[in-house]
Amino acid sequence: MIPDVAHLKYPERRKNLKLPTLVYRRTRGAMIEMFKLITGKYDIKCMPGLKLYSADVAVEIRETRGHRYRLKQRHCTYNIRQHYFINRSIPIWNGLPDSVVSAGTANVFKSRLDKFWLNQDFLYNYMAQPEGTGSRST
Repeated sequence: MIPDVAHLKYPERRKNLKLPTLVYRRTRGAMIEMFKLITGKYDIKCMPGLKLYSADVAVEIRETRGHRYRLKQRHCTYNIRQHYFINRSIPIWNGLPDSVVSAGTANVFKSRLDKFWLNQDFLYNYMAQPEGTGSRST
């Protein structure tokens, strides 16, 4: 529809037009919802699967890696459960730096998240995944 970018490949067209992929938008929306859940914008009873590390473990994690809102990843017995919102969002949430998750408001969180993910491949390439969230054994 736009003749200036018709000769470009699909990821380059998206980058040229500054249109993020559906994967990026879906992941960004999930992180915004996680932020709202953790900061108390929603009732935490709605999501009983969210568990922060305890205070004594949080100090140890903060000194080594992670942030103070780091969540425990539950083991999934069945494959279907690993695709639930909580299970697919926790690894990405735990991979965010403290400077992003310690935002005071949702709008500040959104802008910091966008700045942090500015150079990620999955912003314009639908085949890519967010970095740092895959298997650590590969």
